[in-house]
Amino acid sequence: MADLKLFRTNTTKGGVTEVMARLAEVEADVQGLVEAHMEALLGVRFLVSEYGTGPVHGGRIDSLGLDENGSPVIVEYKRGVDAGVINQGLYYLSWLMDHRAEFEHLVRDRLGASASSQVLWSGPRLICIAGDFTCYDVHAVREHRRSIDLVRYRFFGSDLFGLEAVASVSGGVQAARRARRQIVARAAADVQGAMMVELAHAVDEALLGLGDGVNRVERKQYTAFQRLRNFACVCPPQRSKLLVYLKVDPEHVGLVPGFTRDVSGLGHHGTGDLEVQLRTSRDVERAQDLFRASYAAA
Repeated sequence: MADLKLFRTNTTKGGVTEVMARLAEVEADVQGLVEAHMEALLGVRFLVSEYGTGPVHGGRIDSLGLDENGSPVIVEYKRGVDAGVINQGLYYLSWLMDHRAEFEHLVRDRLGASASSQVLWSGPRLICIAGDFTCYDVHAVREHRRSIDLVRYRFFGSDLFGLEAVASVSGGVQAARRARRQIVARAAADVQGAMMVELAHAVDEALLGLGDGVNRVERKQYTAFQRLRNFACVCPPQRSKLLVYLKVDPEHVGLVPGFTRDVSGLGHHGTGDLEVQLRTSRDVERAQDLFRASYAAA
C-alpha cells in the first residue's frame, strides 16, 4: 500500500485525479477509527480501549477484542514506524495469558456468558497496525510462534481508509496438527471415511494456497481459514460430504441445489452466509472461484 496510487475518475471531464495517501495526524485518529468499526475492518468484536495491566506491569493495552473464532485479540497502534511495537504487543500478550480469568470476566460483561465460555486460549492474537514496518519486523514475526498480524494503514483523501496485511503468522500449529490427526484417525476407519479425509486434504490445500497470509485456526466444531478475518470455515467430514462456509453474498451467486445453499438466516458452525457442499474432487474444482471470491473479500 505504501506504493499504491489511488485515482478518482472524472467521468464528466474524462480525466483522473490522484487521491493522495497520508498518515494520521496523531495515533489516536487510527485507534479511534478502528475501534469504532473493528468488526467490519478486522473481524474482531471490540471490548475495551486503553486497558490497564495493573501496577506491576504498568502498561495500557491500546485495544482488546474477541475475534470470530473466540480468540482473544490485542491491537496495538503506531502512527508511523516504531521498532518497539511488536515487543510491546508481545509483552501485553504474555500478560493476557497470565490473566485469563480477568479477560473472560471482561468478555462476560461486554458480550455475555456464552461468549465468555467459548474463549479460545490456544490461539491468542496480536494485531499491530502502523504506518509501516521494517524488514526486521517482518522477519521477527515469521520467526515467532505467536499469532501476529502486521497491518499497514493509509488515509486517502478525506474519506478513504486502507488496510494492508504485511505479514501474518499463525500460532498454535502443534495443537492444530494434533486436532487434524485425531479427525483423520476417526474418519479413516473405513473406505468412505478415507475418501472424505482425502477430500478434506484437497480443500485444505486449496484454501491455504490462495495466498501467503492464510492462517488456519482449529476449533472443535470447525476449522477457520483467515487473513485478518475468516474467509472460510470447514466442518469435520461427514459420512458423504464436507461442508464449507464462505464469506460470499448468496444473492450474488447462482445457487445450485446440492452444491451451494443460502444459510444467512440459519444457524451453523463457523462464519459465512454461503454453504458449499463438497462430495468429490470435482466439487473442489467447481468451488475454486467461490473460494477466491471469499478470500478477496476477507
